[in-house]
Amino acid sequence: MKRVMKKILYTLLFLLPLTVNAGTGRAQLESADIDLTDSASLERGARNYVTYCLGCHAAKHIRYKRIALDLRLDEGNVLKNVAPLGAGIYDQMHSAMNSRDATKWFGTTPPDLSLIARSRGADWLYTYLKSFYADPGKPSGVNNAVFEDVAMPNVLWQLQGTQVAVTKNIDGQTVIAGLKLDEPGQLSPKEFDLFVNDLVNFLVYVGEPVQLERRSMGKYALFFILMFTVLAYLLKKEYWKDVH
Repeated sequence: MKRVMKKILYTLLFLLPLTVNAGTGRAQLESADIDLTDSASLERGARNYVTYCLGCHAAKHIRYKRIALDLRLDEGNVLKNVAPLGAGIYDQMHSAMNSRDATKWFGTTPPDLSLIARSRGADWLYTYLKSFYADPGKPSGVNNAVFEDVAMPNVLWQLQGTQVAVTKNIDGQTVIAGLKLDEPGQLSPKEFDLFVNDLVNFLVYVGEPVQLERRSMGKYALFFILMFTVLAYLLKKEYWKDVH
C-alpha cells in the first residue's frame, strides 16, 4: 500500500508543473527584468499605468502619497507627471469607469490590479501584455497567446503595432508557433519591451510596496537571532558548568 501511495504522490508531483504551465496559455513566458530599486523605472511604470490602464483597471490599494514617499519624489511632480488631472495626493488609484458601463462594453468588470503581479507573476504579466495578435473573429478584433479569448482589448496597440499569429499543424490541431509584427507601432520593439517592463515593474511594487523594506530588515533580524543563539549557548554553558 505504501509503495502504491508513493507512486501516486510522485506522479502528482510530476504532473503539477505541467498543470501550471498549461494554465499560463500557449506562449512560452518571457522573463521580466524586475528591479524595485530602480525608481526611474517605477515612476515611468506608474505614469504608463495611469495613462493606459487606469481608465479601466483600478489599483486602489496604493495612494499617490505612498508612491511619492517610496520613490522619493516631490508630491507636486507626482500629481503633475503621474496622477490623472484633478487627483489629490492622498487619493487611491481609482478607475474612472463604473461597473455598469464596464459590464455593458466588455461583458465583465475589469479587475482591480493591485495584487495581479502577486497572483499571476511578473513573467506572466510581461508576456501577456506583449502577446496580443489580430483575430477578426473576436469582438475586440484581437486575441492573446497567453490568455486565450480574453475580453480585454489591446490598449497598447498604437505603441506596439499589430501582430499576427504564425501557426503550425501538430497532430491535426492548429497551434500558435509565434507572433510576427505585421504593422509597426509608435515604438520600436526594444522601446516597447522597456515600456512593458516598466509597467510590470510598477505592478510588482504595487503588489507589496514594503518588500524592499522587509528585505532590508531581514538581515538585521537574522543577525539578532544569531547573536541571541550565541548568548543563549554561552549562558547555558555557564549555568551548567558545575553540574555533574
